[in-house]
Amino acid sequence: MAAETLETRYRVTGMDCSSCGSKVDTAVRKLPGVIDVAVAVSSGVLKIQHGPDFAGDDAMRQVRNLGYGVETLAPPTSTTGSEIVSPADNPPAAKGPWWWTRKAKLTAACGVALMAAYVLGYLFPAVEREAFLVALAVGLVPVGWRAITAARFGSPFSIEMLMTIAAVGAVFIGAQEEAAVVVLLFLVGEMLEGVAAGRARKSIQGLTDLVPKTALVEVNGQVSEVPAEGLAVGVVILVRPGDRVPADGDIVEGEGEIDEAPVTGESVPKRKMVGDPVYAGTINVGGVLRVRVTAAAADNTIARVVRLVEEAQESKSPTERFIDRFSKIYTPLVLVVGALVATVPPLVFGAGWGEWIYKGLAILLIGCPCSLVISTPAAIAAGLSAGARRGLLMKGGAVLETLGKITAVAFDKTGTLTSGKPLVTDIVAGARPEAEMLALAAALETGSSHPLAVAILNRAKAEGVSILPASAARAIAGEGVEGTVGGEEVFLGSPQAAARRTLLSASQDEAVARFNAQGKTVSVVVIDGRVVGFLAIRDEARSDAAAGLARLKAMGVRSVMLTGDNQRTAEAVASGLGVEARAELLPQDKQRIVKELQTQGLVVAKVGDGINDAPALAAADIGIAMGGGADVALETADAAVLHGRVQDIPDMIVLSNGVMGNIRQNITISLGLKAVFLVTTLIGVTGLWPAILADTGATVLVTANAMRLLRWKPR
Repeated sequence: MAAETLETRYRVTGMDCSSCGSKVDTAVRKLPGVIDVAVAVSSGVLKIQHGPDFAGDDAMRQVRNLGYGVETLAPPTSTTGSEIVSPADNPPAAKGPWWWTRKAKLTAACGVALMAAYVLGYLFPAVEREAFLVALAVGLVPVGWRAITAARFGSPFSIEMLMTIAAVGAVFIGAQEEAAVVVLLFLVGEMLEGVAAGRARKSIQGLTDLVPKTALVEVNGQVSEVPAEGLAVGVVILVRPGDRVPADGDIVEGEGEIDEAPVTGESVPKRKMVGDPVYAGTINVGGVLRVRVTAAAADNTIARVVRLVEEAQESKSPTERFIDRFSKIYTPLVLVVGALVATVPPLVFGAGWGEWIYKGLAILLIGCPCSLVISTPAAIAAGLSAGARRGLLMKGGAVLETLGKITAVAFDKTGTLTSGKPLVTDIVAGARPEAEMLALAAALETGSSHPLAVAILNRAKAEGVSILPASAARAIAGEGVEGTVGGEEVFLGSPQAAARRTLLSASQDEAVARFNAQGKTVSVVVIDGRVVGFLAIRDEARSDAAAGLARLKAMGVRSVMLTGDNQRTAEAVASGLGVEARAELLPQDKQRIVKELQTQGLVVAKVGDGINDAPALAAADIGIAMGGGADVALETADAAVLHGRVQDIPDMIVLSNGVMGNIRQNITISLGLKAVFLVTTLIGVTGLWPAILADTGATVLVTANAMRLLRWKPR
């Protein structure tokens, strides 16, 4: 019988880039009993799958030897069965200010030791060398230990190893003062890198902080305050005006406006009524609401968004994967070049050993790949975080990168370009006033959940009309509904069904034809065998659809609408939006059209609801789900927009282009500074500490440049 596979989770602090995660992965993977390892740098979570003979203390010791903090996050749990999903995988909240971290303390200690060495050297010149050696040791010993540990467990070509070799070499040629400055600058760079990584984590952690810690639960008329994380599905909670909603749920009583800006970035509060969904972290602007919880704390909208972003940040883009592969070749190459610079001129040309060893050591420092390695993941992480905070979710760097290459977008119609909720657009009154005719129609539809009925009831409610009760109301299959209202026999149904009950005049037939040509569904009101008016109903285009499509066109992106609706309705909607329409399509037809666009050399994004459009979403280069945080929107497609706005599609493309531009800037800064200082070092203009300052400076610059993306906002 096979041994049981267990999984243990650890919180690791101090990991700031992908190379940190790689070192932890490589070192832990070599321990006895380890089956598999997963390191999530963005969330600081280490997951180890192992057998019963695995020693957790050895893993923690290994991680600490690499210079990182570690603590057990979840005890060993069997991985048999469903996948383990823990709410504790959220990014860790900061336990104190950045200057109280281990890196900051080490940097401060090294700085104090270096200043003390300068003072002692000035007052007592005889002990100057020893003072600087002590100052160097304060910073170099921890760095060197990390380098040796990483080398022992499979990562010999680490940044710490380059630093250690250069600093020790500098001591042997009498440059201990510069070596101490170099180590201090290296520690400063690491510390700033950690601060920047912390800001990116804090950006996502801010989402989880939106959910209140407590909720008001109502049981048998009694209200009590309970922890929000313990709310069970089905429980009814009370949300007062001004309160944040503590859980995802559906309104069961009350109505009012909900400010969804904290979750989706939407600036205008949305009107919500009974049956409408609300999301954890949003704000009840007015009106007492009773909400039935539909998702536990670990699976509410915000928790799923955070989990998605964390997974996305670990999914590398093609550019990031290339940089990772390049750095694995680049670092050993730097060691070889440094060795050649140090030895070839003295051996071949008789140059001075001291001068060229010094230059070789400087080359090692210039060649440190830190700024290059962090250039891409820092920008990707910041871009994903900025998008998520504004309702634009992308599943990984590859998706974010591909979005900028999109040349065609195929939209579903219902619920994507349109709101998905039919509205009464026109009321044509005849023998009765508009309000009375609307009241009669609403009376017959009261209690119905049919989309057209809901449209009529919503219009009646918005108009504030008084609705009389209907008696003997009954639905007639394929025709409509009839009943008695206020002593009158009223029928509401299709023009064809109405024509079987009474004669429609030529002008009435013409009006029906005109509405049908506009893609509207017409319901005729007949009272006691006489037509008294029409109601025209249509699923209207989203308010921002035309502007969003116009932006795509201005960006050179082709748009096409794919729908299963009839040709007449599709053309009516498409003409108003200025978009090409393909109608009366089955799911496989939509998939076929996406593939046809791709054969034309276009990079295609498909935007839909993630269910009916599943084949087309899968076939597209990028599948984008439109919705308000539903499970399907977060799980089936490559990306999702929580706003449910067409404008979000061009915004995603703009964000992608901004991130890729940022990456190009970062790579240029990193390699450019290295090239400049390589030349100046070889010709003798700069030395050790300017070399490490170049690398540290480049790391700080590319990190700061990437962090600018956190301030990105859509148009």
